[in-house]
Amino acid sequence: MIEMTGIDKAFSGNVVLKDVQFSLADGEIHALMGENGAGKSTLMKILTGIYGRDAGVIKVDGQEVDFKSPKEAEAMGIAVIHQELNILPDLTVAENLFLGNEKTVGMGILKTKEMNREASRILKQLGLDVDVKTPAGQLSVGKQQIIEIAKAIETHAKVIIMDEPTAALTDREIKTLFKTIRKLQSQGVSFVYISHRMEEIFAICDRITILRDGQYIGVRVIKETNFDEIVKMMVGRELGDRFPERNASIGEVKLEVKGLTRNDYCQDINFQLRKGEVLALAGLMGAGRTEVAEALFGYRKMNKGEIFIDGQKVKISNPIQAKKHGIGFVTEDRKSEGLVVDFSIKDNIMLTNLDKASKMGVINSKKESTFVSNLMKKLGVRSSGAMQTAKSLSGGNQQKVVIAKWLGDAPEILILDEPTRGVDIGAKKEIYQIINDLAEQGVAILMISSELPEVIGMADRVLVMHEGKITGEVSKEEMTQEKIMHYATGGDKVVQI
Repeated sequence: MIEMTGIDKAFSGNVVLKDVQFSLADGEIHALMGENGAGKSTLMKILTGIYGRDAGVIKVDGQEVDFKSPKEAEAMGIAVIHQELNILPDLTVAENLFLGNEKTVGMGILKTKEMNREASRILKQLGLDVDVKTPAGQLSVGKQQIIEIAKAIETHAKVIIMDEPTAALTDREIKTLFKTIRKLQSQGVSFVYISHRMEEIFAICDRITILRDGQYIGVRVIKETNFDEIVKMMVGRELGDRFPERNASIGEVKLEVKGLTRNDYCQDINFQLRKGEVLALAGLMGAGRTEVAEALFGYRKMNKGEIFIDGQKVKISNPIQAKKHGIGFVTEDRKSEGLVVDFSIKDNIMLTNLDKASKMGVINSKKESTFVSNLMKKLGVRSSGAMQTAKSLSGGNQQKVVIAKWLGDAPEILILDEPTRGVDIGAKKEIYQIINDLAEQGVAILMISSELPEVIGMADRVLVMHEGKITGEVSKEEMTQEKIMHYATGGDKVVQI
């Protein structure tokens, strides 16, 4: 049992937590929610000894504690699975699982066989059947996430803190994870579950604590609350409909893809994308959706296939050519692919737009500042100014900067790969409105999303992929989660386009 009361924390005079409280009962799955920047991660870092608190009391099983490091918290049975994976790619799966807790015999010699056997047992318990001698870097992000979960189980933790644990998991892996959580809960293990996915919170959690702007707003029993109440507590206002009304006028074909094939990833992909249309590419992780997008953008080489823009066949061998043909690409992983996190907002936005504020290689600072300021205002980027570093922004504002980087180039075709991953509910709606506005302006949008409510709420049409092939097309009128999942899991394997 954990009790946190009166928790205060400030960084350089900036208050991030004020009089916050949180409690966790034995065998409870307790959600911690709030918009990006609400203080959720900071509160958990205080609990586990990463940060010291300025005020307040923490008790574990009635005993007041003051952890000075995560190792001390772990010794008391509290483990953390961070949103950013802590996988060492060149070490084996088993070596990663036991990292810092290696089994040894005299003089530091590893008990490799024993660790391999134990790693295999734990991972099978989580539904992951892999060769534990494989370098972890060769596994998908979803499987790497499961290894992180296995690490916590291996330490026999009584409290497991999960920060966005399903962000990179398929629906099948999420079901396996939930089954494992329930099993561990029945054995008395407690969970702090941090997630922006409201559907998951209501599916797996017992109680929910809400933070807003670093303050405690309240706690609710999941069975006694609803989506609208939680959203209002999080954002301080009624959010209204989750998705904006689609008013775009869908025009003529802007992009046509014929027979796109990328060996081992996608085969014989055919589709059309029209002006003003939001076309969703759905499917389970590993279905080949991102690979299709990367091939269209010239990041991955096609083995076969043709691309037509406005009816004219084009050659796209690299991102520079894609950009010249009016294609923008908001990548799935904003921190490693979409942003240079140590750069300022201004420098990130200008990465793809230097030609807008320069002449003969000389940058006009006034033009640059005006250009960046207009985009930040247009997308509602909340910051201390254009010189604030990207890494210090909330997830939602980071995503807006990535989108701004491409909107400045006025793309006619925009590829959005998981546009709201790791973004809070308020920022999600703002991003949805941006997508809607772009479509109304005639931009052709290809959106990849693993969140089916998002697909159904935003798309005019859905193409579903399974094992590298398009297995079905679903119109707006026919869209249901069941129908999309039918094709995503193989379905009839009949292409309906």
